[in-house]
Amino acid sequence: MKNIRDIRIADFDYPLPDEKIPRHPLAERDSCKLLVSMPDGGILHRTFSDLPGLLPERTLMVCNETRVINARIRFEKSTGSKIEVFLLEPLSPEDYVLMFQSTGSCRWGCLVGNLKRWKEGALVKKLDIDGRIVELRATKVRPLDGNGQEILFEWDDPEVTFASVVDAAGYIPIPPYLKRDSEESDSDDYQTVYARVKGSVAAPTAGLHFTQQLFDRLRGAGVDVAPLALHVGAGTFQPVKSETIGGHPMHTEVFSIGRESLEKIVSVIREGRKITAVGTTSVRTLESLPYIGAQLKSGNVTLHVDQWSPYTEGVELHEDVIENLVSILDYMKEKGADTLTASTSIMIAPGFKWRIVDVVVTNFHQPQSTLLLLVSSFLDRDPGRSPLQWRRIYDEALGHAYRFLSYGDACLLFPRS
Repeated sequence: MKNIRDIRIADFDYPLPDEKIPRHPLAERDSCKLLVSMPDGGILHRTFSDLPGLLPERTLMVCNETRVINARIRFEKSTGSKIEVFLLEPLSPEDYVLMFQSTGSCRWGCLVGNLKRWKEGALVKKLDIDGRIVELRATKVRPLDGNGQEILFEWDDPEVTFASVVDAAGYIPIPPYLKRDSEESDSDDYQTVYARVKGSVAAPTAGLHFTQQLFDRLRGAGVDVAPLALHVGAGTFQPVKSETIGGHPMHTEVFSIGRESLEKIVSVIREGRKITAVGTTSVRTLESLPYIGAQLKSGNVTLHVDQWSPYTEGVELHEDVIENLVSILDYMKEKGADTLTASTSIMIAPGFKWRIVDVVVTNFHQPQSTLLLLVSSFLDRDPGRSPLQWRRIYDEALGHAYRFLSYGDACLLFPRS
């Protein structure tokens, strides 16, 4: 624990040939391969549609219902210069729901492609929204930390919401490692079938394998489902550039969870049943909740989990997870809120103490990424054991023609006992 920041990212490298990264998904979402890492260290090769028979009995499956927005908006100046504005995070209003309900104007933190060609003045784009011609204007307000810009968006129809503007003006922002432009098919392919809450600039890709028919079979097998929403930011693709993870700043992501989902989680823990997280975004949200609850118990209402909180001496976290979760429910009751909205930049790496998640459904992740650190932390509770399970399953996948990253195959992970 004391040496957590000294973990070398080079120790989480593996060879990933470009041909292992598919540019498009399979035609049938649940027909992809599923590698199962068993509690005894054994490895099974299955198909994703086999999932109902592989999950623990009466498990609660937690899914991230965030929806990817058309975050790339392309403008063309009168000179012919093309400028792309990439929506990163809402600034005014800050709340995602209120943002997409905005009419007339709003402000976002953005990345701007070809910024040097945008010296001054507004960028203008004509949109056809349900037969109405709407003029969208983008104006630079000020530089932000890093390479960001605050952008003021204005449009001339007061009956049109920003949700409609983005749908008409933008494109789905597929990951850079796909090495192609967005296509019309990505509008469906790069969304989960349960995507509902707009806000992400990248998909929670473990969820891309589910179909409505598979959900019917899961419920028939006794699997309960609880939604939450974590809005995936562009930081999810940020490479670790420092030699050790102590020099890597984790990106902050906003999440929300409803009272009903929280009550289900508390009930499952009390009954000794298992919680299955679909995707690393669900994992990050669930494992942040005990820290939010501990803050509220101590009177701290910042509702944010710092990346090093799990490893910092003096951070009080009551060992009774249920008490911490009940503190959140009490806070919501006091505020008259049905949904908790908070944020997290939690770093989950070897040495992390897992408190909520028992089983993980996820994809195969990039070499030297924080997501690979998370997988290693989950699988290898005894880091002195060799060979490490994450490396065994990735070697196995590479040797059995598995497909990697966003449109690739999946894993079902149980921690080694």
